[in-house]
Amino acid sequence: MPTRGPWRSLLGRVDVRNVSLAGVLAVLIAVGGITKPDEFLATSNLQLVLTQASIIGVVTVGMTFVITSGGIDLSVGAIVALASVWATTVATQEYGFAGILFTAVIVGLGCGLVNGLLIAYGGMVPFIATLAMLASARGLALQITDGKTQMVTVNSVLDLGIKDAYILGIPPLVLVFAAVTVVGWLLLNRTTFGRRTVAVGGNAEAARLAGIDVRRQRLYLYLLSGLCCGIAAFMLIVLAGSGQNTNGNLYELDAIAAAIIGGTLLSGGRGTIVGSVLGVLVFTTITNIFALNNLESAVQQIAKGAIIVAAVLVQHRTLRGAEH
Repeated sequence: MPTRGPWRSLLGRVDVRNVSLAGVLAVLIAVGGITKPDEFLATSNLQLVLTQASIIGVVTVGMTFVITSGGIDLSVGAIVALASVWATTVATQEYGFAGILFTAVIVGLGCGLVNGLLIAYGGMVPFIATLAMLASARGLALQITDGKTQMVTVNSVLDLGIKDAYILGIPPLVLVFAAVTVVGWLLLNRTTFGRRTVAVGGNAEAARLAGIDVRRQRLYLYLLSGLCCGIAAFMLIVLAGSGQNTNGNLYELDAIAAAIIGGTLLSGGRGTIVGSVLGVLVFTTITNIFALNNLESAVQQIAKGAIIVAAVLVQHRTLRGAEH
């Protein structure tokens, strides 16, 4: 039997989709550099792109786990909004940095817990349960703020967003995103928790027969998604210096889209943190290029939609090819 050469063996281990996304990102960077070289390639703009990608990126890491398990979470944007406004009330800010961070994380975990209980133990379809959470969290966020912006007055929180806090030119929020990404990758690819997540998404009944507590696993996954939303809410508070009920608008669509084009299967059973991160960077870079070139947001949304459709078609074609 012929043996594969070293190069062919190496290529067999490379995720072609990730390489393709990296290529798309390189092309976008080239386009930005050509159309607006002074603005796009400026250090401040690149820092802005990475910072904006960091917030939705953290949400996307949690979403990747949920989709890998065969679920969906439409409430992530609303949870980010609720966590951000709850953590920036006058009463919360009296407890300083720790109070704001703790509140944001606890609210995220609490919403994730409700989602998980309804889906795992209540038998509700993830689409319906998280849609209900979306409406409820948005409504509660509006009630807390009364439609007004809540300004942050805690200097230790605001200081994280200024350039003096950058470490070797890297914004602290980007470092948080990097840490969440590394932990997420290790959790999905190097732990029993990750293997159980993939197993539940691939075939929940087979996973149950193999001894996996499917309901508990799903509960943990929505808790993880809620935790990521809480962290993202705190990051958004640092970036914006305020809490608003409109925060996190359409985050659920961006996170799902980034995970899909990154290679995570909507049907479950396969997920990739690296691909999801690349997907986030692609979408954020597109948004930045469109903004610098003063192009209409409608065209931007059309471009994003076309990318999502193309990614889903590629997924279907890949699956059909694997079956045959």
